[in-house]
Amino acid sequence: MRILLASIYPWIYVLLFLTIPFDNYVRALPNLLMIILAATFPFIIKKEHFRKLKKIPTILFALFCLYLVANAAIFGRLETDWGLIKKIALAFGFVVLYIPIEDSKKIYRAIVFSGLAVIIFSVINIFVIINSSDEIVLGLSRQVIEALLIDRIYLGMIAILSILISYQSIRKEFHPNNKYYLVNIIINVLFVVLLVSKIAIIILGLLLVVRQFYGKRKWLRVPVAALAVAGLFALAFSLMMTKEEADSEKTFLEQTLTWELRTEVWKCAQRISSDAGIIVEGFGFQGTKDQLVACYSEHIEDDYKRNVFVNARHNTHNQLVDIYFNWGVVAIVLFIGWLVVVFFRNRKEFIPTAYLIVLASYCLVEDVFHRQIGAYYVGFVLIAILLQQQTNENNDKKEA
Repeated sequence: MRILLASIYPWIYVLLFLTIPFDNYVRALPNLLMIILAATFPFIIKKEHFRKLKKIPTILFALFCLYLVANAAIFGRLETDWGLIKKIALAFGFVVLYIPIEDSKKIYRAIVFSGLAVIIFSVINIFVIINSSDEIVLGLSRQVIEALLIDRIYLGMIAILSILISYQSIRKEFHPNNKYYLVNIIINVLFVVLLVSKIAIIILGLLLVVRQFYGKRKWLRVPVAALAVAGLFALAFSLMMTKEEADSEKTFLEQTLTWELRTEVWKCAQRISSDAGIIVEGFGFQGTKDQLVACYSEHIEDDYKRNVFVNARHNTHNQLVDIYFNWGVVAIVLFIGWLVVVFFRNRKEFIPTAYLIVLASYCLVEDVFHRQIGAYYVGFVLIAILLQQQTNENNDKKEA
């Protein structure tokens, strides 16, 4: 029985990865698959599997999760904070459920295929809209945005992860699969650019800059890095110019889908932080929302915009600020400490560094743990970093 369950278990895990982007359409399926994995886990786990978790970054992330529970319990907010804490714990649980799996290639391929499925689904929907509409502007049209499978920010995240996996899988020597990985990279880059996913474009540019410091051709580092930096500045300048030149007919939705929403939220977050000083115990999930809503009500002058922000109760759109506001200074120190430790332990390798850059970048512009899809992909980044550490340790043993 155990052998049968052990052979099926990895495929259930792969199916979970494939269904994550389709959460809005098959909402119950990812949760059902997680329940099946959790129920099967005790029957196939071995003592040696837990050695994979005996890594400092994994332990630090577990301590971070435990502190959130302790903080919420001590200050009487466990009931209201539990929904968010559960999503953060989901990322760690994703790693724990992974440890019985020996073949990591299945997981990587699941990300690639799910990314392609998302692109195909979105492109088909967009073409249907184009054929049924006289005028449409890609990247700015409300209809096009609504045709996408999930929010553009998470589409960008999936695309970048798919690009990194394909780049990592390309072998230096000739291999027939190399061309498929190269085609996948091209498709995802084009999709990101055509979607006008500014955040994803900026992150890709940043990864291009960082990659130059890991190559053997040192003479290429400076010119390519300078070109990438120049491109990032040009993009940032064009975004600011576009915002300044936006006419009055541009809808509030179109503005908030770019930078307007975040700039207003971050202004309020700065005001709250200045007024509160050092936040020790945190406001809790509901308390943070209440603080932000009070700021929207007081400081947003435009009546329509103020009503939209107040009714929507927009979150901080910055995971670091969200952690700090919700659970205080100790929580954010633990989380940033985890990021720093992971960076220094993997700084000599481009791929784990790239995954960490992607995670940190999205944490700066989105509350990734507020969405279940965000928690899943944070879990994948944890797995990718864990796998890289295992590979490095195995290589060290071989050299010894």
